[in-house]
Amino acid sequence: MTTTSIGDKIVVGLDIGSTKVCAVAGRLVRNNKDQETLEVLGVGETSLADGVTKGSVVNVNNTVSAIRRAVSEASNQSNLNIHLVNVSFSGAHVLSVKSSGSITRSSSGDEIQVEDIDHLLSDMYRTSIPADKEIIHVLPMDFVVDGETNVNQPVGRNGVKLGADFQLITAQANAARNVRKCIMRNNLQQEIMMLSPLASGLAVLTDEEKDAGVALVDIGGGTTELAIYYRGVLRHVAVFPWAGNSLTSDIQSGCKIMPDQAEQLKKRFGNADPSEYNINEVVAVPGLSNRKPKDVLLKNVAVIMEDRLREIAALVQAEIMRSGYEGKLLAGIVLTGGTALVPGVEHIFSRVTGTEAKVGYPENLEPNGRADLVGDPAYATAVGLVWAGYKTIDDRISFISDPTRAAYNEEHIPQQPIRPQYGPPVGREKTPEKEPPKKGGLLGWLREALQPIRGSETDPY
Repeated sequence: MTTTSIGDKIVVGLDIGSTKVCAVAGRLVRNNKDQETLEVLGVGETSLADGVTKGSVVNVNNTVSAIRRAVSEASNQSNLNIHLVNVSFSGAHVLSVKSSGSITRSSSGDEIQVEDIDHLLSDMYRTSIPADKEIIHVLPMDFVVDGETNVNQPVGRNGVKLGADFQLITAQANAARNVRKCIMRNNLQQEIMMLSPLASGLAVLTDEEKDAGVALVDIGGGTTELAIYYRGVLRHVAVFPWAGNSLTSDIQSGCKIMPDQAEQLKKRFGNADPSEYNINEVVAVPGLSNRKPKDVLLKNVAVIMEDRLREIAALVQAEIMRSGYEGKLLAGIVLTGGTALVPGVEHIFSRVTGTEAKVGYPENLEPNGRADLVGDPAYATAVGLVWAGYKTIDDRISFISDPTRAAYNEEHIPQQPIRPQYGPPVGREKTPEKEPPKKGGLLGWLREALQPIRGSETDPY
């Protein structure tokens, strides 16, 4: 199939997961059917047994090494000198907090511009939160213009007071700092840090599903992540500390075998439907040195996996009910992540939640050998991080991360990337540096420079 490259931009997604680190390099192309697809240029993958636990980096050195190997492999395949990446972020400590904010514009006669929304978002990033927390994303749901609620797109409307209901996605500050540290120590620069289920949604969900209402359930190795979309907007996010590794742990304790043997059993013979196996079907698991192999009933393995997946499905259903979107998700549940490949998982989620569930695969990949490597749900986050360079979670906003946050700079400054970083949002001019005032001398100037700048809904700008 003939393709045409759309610009020179190449994006690298780096998924730091609990079981593996995956780097994917790709670019946007247009095929002969005039469809935009993602051409995968390189893929690098490294297993990570002791570096990330339940989505959080716990061993920086091991994680740094895994990132180096994965990026190097992707670099060699794509013949690129990689310095700039979009990186995933997760963890059981991630919370979604609902909040609201507003600003007062200087004139009601002027139409609301993108700059007004940027100003409102920037104020929300300065929302007071506990010192050990960090705001990762500020995402609007519905806007309010001069008292008119449920406004989907305020740009172009006239009004003085602009407000919105927001989702503030927060995380432990140390966890976010560790991710940045791992990136910097590999002489890389982070362009976007994105919560994993948001990236997965870019890869596996369609605009039609988001508009109809859908729950994306990303079941990885260390965490299960839920993202609910309704009327095209992200409405709710939750993270649970049980996922594929929990299945492995259950098989290990239930069958009395070693952890690596339990992982192999899960991958080769795992099934969430016990009826698929006869009562006498067994597999011989090698014993310890000078000990006989151990026979394990495959039906028992299936029962163990079914029970754990039912618990995860019940947690997801409880969270959907808590979010207030039960009965509104016409597109049902889309399962992705490596554990979504377990046979029978769709049936379990459909039965427990009472909502139709299906497995979501990365969409719109230009057919080639490397696309085949990342075409299953285990690579949804990595592929979605590449898509994040070309499309946004919400086209009403210019940025999804705090544009004023300085890069983590404990380590040395990395080399200049081969592609420039994204600039500031359109329409936002750089604030000129303040000169020391004549009165008060240097001490007075320092007091003024260190004074925090906070927005006020009553002050025009």
